[in-house]
Amino acid sequence: MSKAPLMPMATAVWLVENTSLTFKQIAEFCKLHEVEVQGIADGEVAKGIVGYNPINSGQLTREEIELSSGDEQRALNITNEDIEIKNTEKKIKKYVPLSKRQDKPDSALWLIKNHSILKDSQIAKLVGITKSSVSSIRNKSYWNYNNLNAKDPVAMGLFTQKDLLKSLEKAEKKILREKKHKERLNSVNKAEV
Repeated sequence: MSKAPLMPMATAVWLVENTSLTFKQIAEFCKLHEVEVQGIADGEVAKGIVGYNPINSGQLTREEIELSSGDEQRALNITNEDIEIKNTEKKIKKYVPLSKRQDKPDSALWLIKNHSILKDSQIAKLVGITKSSVSSIRNKSYWNYNNLNAKDPVAMGLFTQKDLLKSLEKAEKKILREKKHKERLNSVNKAEV
């Protein structure tokens, strides 16, 4: 048994409006009843549903539609059963209320105290503040340093525990790489002497 296309009702609406396929062919392809497809054509079913183009999603080709349009006995065949849906929207920065803005420097201080292996750039990315702010908090020259209270950013919901663990893992790997690099340099220097 073949799979139904993505959004079968919307696909049927598009096929009714844009092809000369029979109701039976559209019904079989979309896994709908032939009467439903006839209702779509009459405007009684699927009112307000916008047609979904199965060609754009890679489920059908123009050639497949043309072959079936020329032969009423020929069934439409879905071309790709594994449809890849990508989220092309970029992550939108959400508004941080004034009352919560102090949480970011507080969180940066917490990360500096509890996870000193994290680089300033990693902390800045996690917390959502500038790298220069993190640097000034680290060297205690931040304009409001005396009023900072270290707060756990995961508990406050600035990012997830998973994000923190990923950053810590990256930092540890980088430290190991640097350590190995120094050891290689030392062994090369000793060999030269």
